[in-house]
Formats: sequence, structure tokens, C-alpha cells
Amino acid sequence: MLGITNQLSVELEAMFNRWSRVRITDPQLKQLIQLAMSPNRETYELVKTGKQEELTSQFNNIVSSVFDYAMTNPTQQENTTKGTLYGMYNAVTGYFQNVRNFRDDQSKFKSIMQGTGLQKNQAAFNLCTDFAKHGDSILN
Repeated sequence: MLGITNQLSVELEAMFNRWSRVRITDPQLKQLIQLAMSPNRETYELVKTGKQEELTSQFNNIVSSVFDYAMTNPTQQENTTKGTLYGMYNAVTGYFQNVRNFRDDQSKFKSIMQGTGLQKNQAAFNLCTDFAKHGDSILN
């Protein structure tokens, strides 16, 4: 089990290092955040088709919070995160760990380990993987 865990950590480190060299623009960052944070297929499709005016205020507020974290948090200002694909992933995970308010620590832990936080972090991971392979064509 330790061998598998060690191999996984080596592979993830290599992937994150690659992502830190993939540059993205602020509009791409915002769209990737919107896609990762989409609560359902309908919202996902609205983002993909550019129908921003049909997105809910609640969704836009969440996206704004993640985007603000990505643009202003000190950890997001480093060369490996600012303007990079890794920075997008780090912004989504950082939002759940540092920004979003939870009822208590147990609720926060449950969200990150098996709930909404985990789902959104996985969505961000998948989007970053696809973007690294296919570029911004995944946004169309």
C-alpha cells in the first residue's frame, strides 16, 4: 500500500509541475472555474454556450469568490500559480479549504473528503487534465 501511495504522489507531483508551466488567461481561468463549480448539467451547458445572463446570482457569487481567491490570495501570486493551470486547480481547492464558510469543522471535513468539495475538486482536476492535453479547445 505504501508503494502505491508513493508512486501516486510522484505522478501527481509531476502532473502539478506540468500544470504550473501551462499558462492561462484570466478569461480562461474564469471559465474553467465556472465549469468546475457548476452545480448541474444545465449550468455547465449555459457556461459552455456563453449564456452568462442566464446564470443564477448564487452561482455567480460562488464563482466570484473562487476567482477573487485566485487573483488575490498570497499563495496564488507565486510563479507556479499566478496565470497557470495549476493556479486554477489550487484556487478551487483553496476556496473550499480557506474561503467557503461551513457550519463547523466536521461539515468542512465531510465536504472536502466526500461531499461537494470533493466533487468540485475532482471536476477541477479533470478540467485541468483535459486543458493540459487539448488546450483551450475544451472551453468551446
